[in-house]
Amino acid sequence: MTLNLAGQFRALVMAVAVGLTAAPTAHAADAAIPTTPEAGSFKIGIEPWLGYGQWHVAEAKGLFKTNGLSDVQIVNFAEDKGINAALASGQLDAANIATHTAMGMVAAGLPVKIVLLLDVSMTADAIVAGKDVTSIAGLKGKQVAFEEGTTSDILLKYALARNGMSVADIQPVPMPAADAGGALIAGQVPVAVTYEPYLTVAMAQNKDVKLLFTAGEDPGLISDVLVVRDEVIKSRPGQVLAMIKSWDAALKDYNADTSGGRAIIAKAVGSDVKDLNTAFDGVRYYSLAENKTALTGDFTTKTFADVEAAAKNAKLLQADVTPEQMIDPSFVKAAE
Repeated sequence: MTLNLAGQFRALVMAVAVGLTAAPTAHAADAAIPTTPEAGSFKIGIEPWLGYGQWHVAEAKGLFKTNGLSDVQIVNFAEDKGINAALASGQLDAANIATHTAMGMVAAGLPVKIVLLLDVSMTADAIVAGKDVTSIAGLKGKQVAFEEGTTSDILLKYALARNGMSVADIQPVPMPAADAGGALIAGQVPVAVTYEPYLTVAMAQNKDVKLLFTAGEDPGLISDVLVVRDEVIKSRPGQVLAMIKSWDAALKDYNADTSGGRAIIAKAVGSDVKDLNTAFDGVRYYSLAENKTALTGDFTTKTFADVEAAAKNAKLLQADVTPEQMIDPSFVKAAE
């Protein structure tokens, strides 16, 4: 999930959202949320990441229609920049994005709110090393392959900071996350930062490759959220509520038939399910019940601050943002 926030969102917002940025902040709590969705389509942006997979389950099992949504359009994007531009220009009603991406959007002036915590990465994002490096302290002076401006960047700099170090203490080797594991296996670098399924591939091909530091060291640091444009929250709150109910219904179905759910998600992201089982195990999906607690609890009081600090340290966020201006928990409160 690549980011280039400093200027990208700012330019988009200035170009296409002048009217929106002047609008008052919309909160669903200002009025009762209708239990029947408004008529019309609901367009949600998505990328091929299994953390967003419950939307594919909802679509395959007809759960959108069960919750009164007659026309949910899941719009696929290959890169962050595409989904970001579509959201900023109003071509999408909502999008599935990383938490720190959402922060960058709001800091740049895009009027969106987090209405649902989708997933957190536990072991699906990690720093991996060969046999000669056994700790984060051991990264000092070493070459480390990672993709700049991404979740890998966030994780690496967070791990270094927790050990009293910074990127100045290592030799950065910028490359796509998809290539970082291969560089480690080939002996081109002693350390790499990447995510699933590349982690599993690297460890399967070289028994000396091991997990050195995972996102699970601070659950939520690498996490994904559903953001909805303020205008949609104000004009179509019933649709937003129905989408949240659909996610929860899909997750219940997934938990009841995990193998079937994983097959649906794997097909949707273009992979073979057998290649993704370890990746699935490294991701924690969040239910409606867990959201009711998280969005008014730890995610707001602790995780948000951790992500903001990590994003600033990685120079992916240049302005302060607050939970109050970004998180709208009223929909998960209203959902049953």
